[in-house]
Amino acid sequence: MAEQPPRRPRTLGDARTEAEAAFKKVTAKVAVAPPKQTAVPGVKEQVTLRIDQDVLEFFQEGGPGWQDRINEALRKAAGK
Repeated sequence: MAEQPPRRPRTLGDARTEAEAAFKKVTAKVAVAPPKQTAVPGVKEQVTLRIDQDVLEFFQEGGPGWQDRINEALRKAAGK
């Protein structure tokens, strides 16, 4: 008796479903993380930030430039 090649295990579904699954497997694109952008010195980015009212009032009491003072406090806290 001649040896037969091993049978491919059957999956649930018809031939079309199997072909589509095989096609998707080899053509699926792997999600690539976007390249990390380098920070440009002196360029500021607009963000929305929620802070407590008393903290906001503390920085605003100093008059104009309160956003710069908050930025400097955050920079100091970040060790920069």
